[in-house]
Amino acid sequence: MKLGNMSVPGDCGSISPILARIGDKWSTLIILVLSEGPKRYSVLRREIESISQRMLTLTLRALERDGLILRTVHADKNPPQVEYELTDLGKTLIDPLYALCLWASQNCDAIEENRKKHEAEQADA
Repeated sequence: MKLGNMSVPGDCGSISPILARIGDKWSTLIILVLSEGPKRYSVLRREIESISQRMLTLTLRALERDGLILRTVHADKNPPQVEYELTDLGKTLIDPLYALCLWASQNCDAIEENRKKHEAEQADA
């Protein structure tokens, strides 16, 4: 498959769902938070303030299904505690996601300026 001027092995049908999972804002935030190390569910919920309990649960399940995070139940604790951490595969996403966040941070002002300019042009048209 050719993307721009870059050849990528595979086909769009298999790559698109993976990019959708990784590109989902909640997945990205969870992976970045877990890049600091294992976290309990309640800690993830506190650190990602705007995520609902349902969305956190659904996203964690999807990331676990894809093999990007590992869910460990500590049944020896009372009450049992659940901890999440990145798998080796999940850890390979840290650098690309940090690079994307850095790019967004460095370019958010320019993008906001472009949005305002575009909206003004559309209003004048």
